[in-house]
Amino acid sequence: MKYISTARTEQGGPDRVGVLITNLGTPDAPEKKPLRRYLKEFLSDPRVVEVPRLIWWFILNMVILNIRPARSAAAYKTVWTDRGSPLMFHTQDQAAGLQAALAERHGDDVIVDFAMRYGSPSIGSAIDKMLAAGVTRLLIMPLYPQYSCATTGSTFDAVAAEFTRRRSIPSLRYVARYYDHADYIGALALSIREFQRQHGKADKLIFSYHGTPQRYCDEGDPYYCECLHTSQLVAEVLDLSGDSYMTTFQSRFGREAWLQPYTDETLKQLPSQGVKSVQIVCPGFSADCLETIEEIGEENREYFMDAGGERYEYIPCLNSEPGHIAVLAQIAEEELQGWVQGRMD
Repeated sequence: MKYISTARTEQGGPDRVGVLITNLGTPDAPEKKPLRRYLKEFLSDPRVVEVPRLIWWFILNMVILNIRPARSAAAYKTVWTDRGSPLMFHTQDQAAGLQAALAERHGDDVIVDFAMRYGSPSIGSAIDKMLAAGVTRLLIMPLYPQYSCATTGSTFDAVAAEFTRRRSIPSLRYVARYYDHADYIGALALSIREFQRQHGKADKLIFSYHGTPQRYCDEGDPYYCECLHTSQLVAEVLDLSGDSYMTTFQSRFGREAWLQPYTDETLKQLPSQGVKSVQIVCPGFSADCLETIEEIGEENREYFMDAGGERYEYIPCLNSEPGHIAVLAQIAEEELQGWVQGRMD
């Protein structure tokens, strides 16, 4: 069954559906100037840093942007490839794979593109392209399985802001979360099972998610609970005992308390508790990036090994693996089907 109408708009153009996948963003190059530009946009978002604007403006512009760009550039150079930033090319491949998957059923009635919340390509530029191509219905799919105000919420803010400047607005649908989607859980479990088939199991499997300030959770952000739920569902599929896995949170900065337990502190403590081998997977990341490749793959490895660990392995993100593309296509299909059903009711 084709869900998408092949009708034409009143202006005579095609009536198409656009599927826009989004991710956080990446600098244009692993150099100080592009990093400063990227970090300024990212850290200026009030969804990301909830500090009084005047105070934060001073801290950001007088302190952070004079120190952090050089450090971040050095880190990005360790993960940069011939295709550029890993997050960029993985997201490009995801969009291409999703386009091919949806085209099998819908032909050119569905257009898939991608954008970054911060940096390029911007959400605004991607929307421009889609509207110019005849998109009258637009599905926004942030590739954050677990909802957080600082990621998915911020993306929705950016999309809404784009349409405050436009006279014509397409019909919109959003994917707010898919942390418990059966296909997503199945794909995660399969990736872990396949990795362990090739490398064997470890003493403990660690699900590491990007952290957020504890305060966000206290004030109603569901992210923490959704992360725990994802870990539990995957553990059930893998038939893991309660003491064979754990959930931790990485990438904190600043002085206030963030979601705990912290990944780095946990890895420093585990060897003294008799855990000599660990495998880490990052289910909150749809694509490998600086935080998974450098922070988890290298920095945290050193913490564990220096503390007496003997074997440390990182299980890559789902990236553009066929199973992941199938998951994204299924989520998109469910939204498109619901859209058409809503038009029929």
